[in-house]
Amino acid sequence: MVPLYPYGQRPTLRLEVVPETVWTFEQFQGIFYVVVPIRMTVVRLAPSGLLVYAPVAPTPQCIDLMRELEDRYGPVQHIILSTVTGIEHKVFVGPFARRFPQAQVHVTPNQWSFPLNLPLPWLGLPRDRTQLLPANSSQAAFADQVDYAWLPPISLGLGPFSETACFHRASRTLMVTDAVVSIPADPPAILQLDPYPLLFHAKDSPKDRIEDTPANRRKGWQRIALFAFYFRPSTLAVATLPEMIQTAQQAPDRSRKNYLGCYPFRWQPGWQDSFQALHNQGRLAVAPILKELIFNRGPEEVLAWVNHVATWQFERIIPAHLEAPVPATPDQFRAAFEFLKGEPLAPAAANPLVEKDTQLLRDLEAGLRKRGIALPSKL
Repeated sequence: MVPLYPYGQRPTLRLEVVPETVWTFEQFQGIFYVVVPIRMTVVRLAPSGLLVYAPVAPTPQCIDLMRELEDRYGPVQHIILSTVTGIEHKVFVGPFARRFPQAQVHVTPNQWSFPLNLPLPWLGLPRDRTQLLPANSSQAAFADQVDYAWLPPISLGLGPFSETACFHRASRTLMVTDAVVSIPADPPAILQLDPYPLLFHAKDSPKDRIEDTPANRRKGWQRIALFAFYFRPSTLAVATLPEMIQTAQQAPDRSRKNYLGCYPFRWQPGWQDSFQALHNQGRLAVAPILKELIFNRGPEEVLAWVNHVATWQFERIIPAHLEAPVPATPDQFRAAFEFLKGEPLAPAAANPLVEKDTQLLRDLEAGLRKRGIALPSKL
């Protein structure tokens, strides 16, 4: 298991997206209680069998839920490793595949690891049933029911970024990993199973008691979202170490669970406006880190991939994070990538709050370029 909260105790929530056809399995993970959902998608194949996209941690609960589907719809036949970059997705493919020894493992090409670039079997993938996804999706074993397109690798310096989108024709469902998200205003259902991280981040000072109310859950979630997407939004100040130690003495709860009373975050007025700008009414969007650090290094390749994916007639998108399913058309998917065309945003689309909140990401990019770790933007 990856050493991320909630460590070895990962609850799993299974949701039926399309009756008897498409299911999502949701877990959550994070650092310092900045927790976000992570999701795998399972589709039923005809005449029987299951395809798994982006496996999550194969906990006993997760496997029990999978066995229930196998009992009704047949065994897991295909497992897809959909990314070359996201460690939170890659790390579970091997352990998951070992629980389903009859399944073939299909891997997005251009896999890499750091600090050493190791062969796939050394990364835990089964040697005798793992293969790269061919460039031509018609050559895949599941081509009669599922289309896919992998994004050509975008060089980031240390290694490339790429992911594979899959389209299940029968249900008109598009599956993506990190490419697009929809940010909900309310905490996702999986996070409600263990609300402590939400309530921890709802505090305004170390002196506050943690109180479980719907308003605090929502407040904590919105702050977590700002953390997760901006790392340090413009409306957040951080206490110095002496300040943090001094105020910890006044905390009503100095337990280990509450980090001994330490709470470094000092949210400034206006953070709610920052969240509303990020939320953008729940519209489909590209996450700021992908905009500022990744997709701008290969705009032509990304747009070509987007246009390919947009030829599929999907009616919903299931990303591997945050809200799902997202009702969306190919045109709405394509619109999320308009920023890659290098044209000025329309006044209605430009938001000064977003510009302020992404400053840390731009500073990070400049630092990486100065050290020769990241390649220059092509926008």
